[in-house]
Amino acid sequence: MRLNDILNGQVNAAEWEAKGYEFPKFDIQAVRQKTHDNPTWVHFGGGNIFRAFPAAILNDALNSGQYDRGVIVAETFDFEVIDKVYTPYNNLSLLVSLQSTGTIEKKVIASITEALKADYQFDDWKRLVEIFRNPSLQMISFTITEKGYGYSNTDLESGFQPVFAMGKVCALLYERYKAGKLPLTIQSMDNCSHNGDKVKKGVFAYAEKWVAKGLVPAAFLDYLKNEKKVTFPWSMIDKITPRPHVKVKEMLAADGFEDNYYIETEKHTFTAPFVNAEEVQYLVIEDHYTNGRPPLDLGGALYTTRETVDKVETMKVTTCLNPLHTAMSIYGCMLGFTLISAEMADPDLRAFVQKLGYMEAMPVVTDPGVLNPYEFIDAVINRRLPNPFMPDAPQRIAMDTSQKLPIRFGETIKKYIDRGLDKNMLTLIPLTLAGYARYLKGVDDNGDPFSPSPDPMLEYLQAIVAPLEVGKADQDYSCLHQLYSRKDVFGVDLYEAGLGTRIEGMVKELFAGKGAVRATLHKYVTAR
Repeated sequence: MRLNDILNGQVNAAEWEAKGYEFPKFDIQAVRQKTHDNPTWVHFGGGNIFRAFPAAILNDALNSGQYDRGVIVAETFDFEVIDKVYTPYNNLSLLVSLQSTGTIEKKVIASITEALKADYQFDDWKRLVEIFRNPSLQMISFTITEKGYGYSNTDLESGFQPVFAMGKVCALLYERYKAGKLPLTIQSMDNCSHNGDKVKKGVFAYAEKWVAKGLVPAAFLDYLKNEKKVTFPWSMIDKITPRPHVKVKEMLAADGFEDNYYIETEKHTFTAPFVNAEEVQYLVIEDHYTNGRPPLDLGGALYTTRETVDKVETMKVTTCLNPLHTAMSIYGCMLGFTLISAEMADPDLRAFVQKLGYMEAMPVVTDPGVLNPYEFIDAVINRRLPNPFMPDAPQRIAMDTSQKLPIRFGETIKKYIDRGLDKNMLTLIPLTLAGYARYLKGVDDNGDPFSPSPDPMLEYLQAIVAPLEVGKADQDYSCLHQLYSRKDVFGVDLYEAGLGTRIEGMVKELFAGKGAVRATLHKYVTAR
């Protein structure tokens, strides 16, 4: 089977459904025509996460029979993606859901109706202007990474043909303003905190510059600031979408699915006619729309308040996911692991993150109401982290650890203090922070050197622990006070928090010699 065979009517659906392939239940051509004439949603960023998640949940909404419009994708950065991933397959793709059991689920995604290059050098720009001037447009959204919301002074000065994505979006919003100050919601779906504010900052930077230079009237900026016309809601998105997996390619080839090859663009985008992603996903969106919205809740998205979106983010980042990732990355690097899934098969490491999450972080969890924290962390421990398809490495997760520790652990410690809870209940969080000193030393549990992952403070923090030696008896550990009193690294002064001396004791055990990391981890995990 090839994807184009679906539109050509050359697929024996029953035969492929017997192999586990799910086909669209809606009239693809009818949806494409309605979307062309009266579009409701444009998404910027045609990468793997878009096809695997936003486009996929819209596909589910269309399958429900309760909606009849697709999504138009606009690529702002790597135009080869349009030429090599969308156009050859008539905007169809195959979503492969990677199950923790080692099996896969396969679904044809047909919700993308047009794929456009968002740049002035292409005729597609005229189509985008046409779309933005259409009163039916309800939402534009983004998965362009946090870096995509940036801008430069040169680009701000470039007038109506900027290079950066936010400048192009601002130019299109000006078209919507000229068409009658039409309402629109600008929705980030990128994995960064308070993401709507980042879009807003980028768009406003261009609008304010253009007003100051006299290129647009001041009323255009007033239009963007009018929340009855334009809104920038927050969202929380969570789904891992790795580059195409060789095992998936082999499984599809065994089925007879012919569009199973890899694509790499000149800008090193790694993609394929299929997209593989983990089975678990969350999209929580602030329900603040000015012109209606696509019913993504029919596909599993949750619409709620800004406050609740923030609580979901806090739950994930400070309790149910990110702290576990950081803890196992620190110890995984020292114990020689290169895959997170392999770490979860290690009894000590699995018990480490399980007890850290359930027993130490969960007592102060922020419960958002719309998601159950216990169900969330259960999915992390039992379905997400052990997933054999996930190629994530502790070395990648350990990048920028100094920037992550204040939020992932400092906030939990602060809550224990603020609520008057017994800090003696904390064992594995202090063990994580103690492990950081040994990690900074760059010596693994076999006594061999390793390179800690890139971090803006790495050189400075390594200098603090430089006097310490693994396996040296009766050495002076007073340098640790300089490390563990740093509020910028840990969110609190760990001595003022009453944990510094205990952490120092754990560091001494971790530096005892070869095998000390494993022995210390086992000791405290078992005792907890």
